[in-house]
Amino acid sequence: MKSQETLVGKFICFLALVVVGISLPALTMAESFAQSTSAQSTGKPLRVAIVGLVHGHVAGFLGPALKRSDIQIVGIVEPDQQLAHRYTNQFKLDPQLLYSDVERMLTTVQPQAVLVYTDTRDHRRIVEAAARHRIPVMMEKPLAVSVEDALAIKRAAAAAHIPVLVNYETTWYPSNTAVYQLVRDGALGDIRKVVVHDGHKGPKEINVEPEFFSWLTDPARNGAGALFDFGCYGADLMTWLMQGAAPITVTAVTQQLKPEIYPRVDDEATVILTYPKAQAILQASWNWPFDRKDMEVYGETGEAITVRRDDLRVRRKGDDEERQQSAPALPAPYNDSISYLIAVVSGEIKPTGLSALDTNVIVVRILDAARESARTGRTIRLADR
Repeated sequence: MKSQETLVGKFICFLALVVVGISLPALTMAESFAQSTSAQSTGKPLRVAIVGLVHGHVAGFLGPALKRSDIQIVGIVEPDQQLAHRYTNQFKLDPQLLYSDVERMLTTVQPQAVLVYTDTRDHRRIVEAAARHRIPVMMEKPLAVSVEDALAIKRAAAAAHIPVLVNYETTWYPSNTAVYQLVRDGALGDIRKVVVHDGHKGPKEINVEPEFFSWLTDPARNGAGALFDFGCYGADLMTWLMQGAAPITVTAVTQQLKPEIYPRVDDEATVILTYPKAQAILQASWNWPFDRKDMEVYGETGEAITVRRDDLRVRRKGDDEERQQSAPALPAPYNDSISYLIAVVSGEIKPTGLSALDTNVIVVRILDAARESARTGRTIRLADR
């Protein structure tokens, strides 16, 4: 009876999406319903290994993951033993899960997926190691510190026939999907301008962990400062909205407004992307007075502005003013990174959009060009790179 109630609940959720005009990107209601219910039928948890503990987002993963029955942590690789034991104590993990070597862990525990929480520079090395064992990978954003590394990751994934996913917090925002669907439905007309704001007061100001701060402020390990840390969100969203098209040009300005805190990297970045008939402005900053991840999309006949993760303001032709509304909740497996990973690894869905590898290779091309533009003071044409 409980199983039937769950199925009915999911079906009602899909009907609600259709009624308000929001549907899942690139999937029919029937396909999505069949996939999400099938994902629950296996009964066995996905066996995952964590590589790296220096990315502070790992704490946000461990908290929910340890309370779920559909995922099991079978190994953790972290060379810094003090850091490793800090996490085992904090989350009451079995110390026998710990390894200091990636290859040994992969060979010993043979996980079904690898979750990467290293610095960004190490993403290539870890994906190449996992690919040798044909193990899927999900990493924290962004994909890589350079186009060279991004393309090496793509080659390794293709040769091993494994999915490589990039996890962004904003992927799981119902507000972003609601705006995306309005664009796809033509409710706003063709996109003309997109403005994306991302960031917070700064890593030091929000008291990130020392191991996280160390590499975020290292241009070799992070790629840049705020430009890579938060510029990737806007590049990811814009590439998604543009159906995977890369921009024609990239122009960027970066600054060090707090050189006493961040002497080696930018803490302020503005990136302008041009397309044949549209423009995007990505504002990435460690200087906002508060944390923010929001987006404004302006079309020929309307506008939609996200209000954090769950709401949006919409104004269309004929409206006297904006109207704020709640975005429909996202159904599983599109509502969180763990459910999405399980569905991809099990073969129930193919990665597309915000998390997909092809999308994120374009994101790195944008970030790489933006870094070069800021360094040289020139506008960069992607076709020339």
